[in-house]
Amino acid sequence: MTSDLIIQYFPDLTQRQKDQFAELNELYRFWNSRINLISRKDIDMLYLHHILHSLAIAKVISFLPGEKILDVGTGGGFPGIPLAILFPESHFHLVDSIGKKIKVVNEVALASDLQNVVATHARAEHINDKFNFVVSRAVTRLTEFYPWIRGKFLKESVNEIQNGILYLKGGDLAEEIAESGLKATLIPLSDYFKEDYFETKFVVYIPQ
Repeated sequence: MTSDLIIQYFPDLTQRQKDQFAELNELYRFWNSRINLISRKDIDMLYLHHILHSLAIAKVISFLPGEKILDVGTGGGFPGIPLAILFPESHFHLVDSIGKKIKVVNEVALASDLQNVVATHARAEHINDKFNFVVSRAVTRLTEFYPWIRGKFLKESVNEIQNGILYLKGGDLAEEIAESGLKATLIPLSDYFKEDYFETKFVVYIPQ
């Protein structure tokens, strides 16, 4: 599977963005062989399971120039790195509590010449900045996740949707959302992507 999958769903990419997405394959294969970020089987599905899945957020929102986005529990850089390629004028702060994963994020960002990415080895609750949006890929249940990022939002919303959380999750989420007590909107990814992989996956949007 190649970066053509990304171009299929995002046909307006610049040549630079196409090149950056194409280079991610070699970069992640290189780093995955040294630091196990993605299972050996899953690395072959990098563009579907990780890059396109990360970009699902961009079907829900277009980040504006100058907006600040915090990616919590980024792992090897998902969803932050693909989103940073897609929105080069927005600012992305990627955090993870595992240092070797942040090392990979920094190396990938450097090799991709991503000037709009900062990566920090830290827990989300220790980040003192404020953001327009918080993004994440299913790091934990919402009841545990929300306290980490509560109070980290800028008051003024400038986008079409209110500042808030954009959380990539799969499965039956009704019980988890009810348990959290948060006002959430579920956006099914099958509305945007035809692959079976997205059948039970969602962007969970929680305005702040």
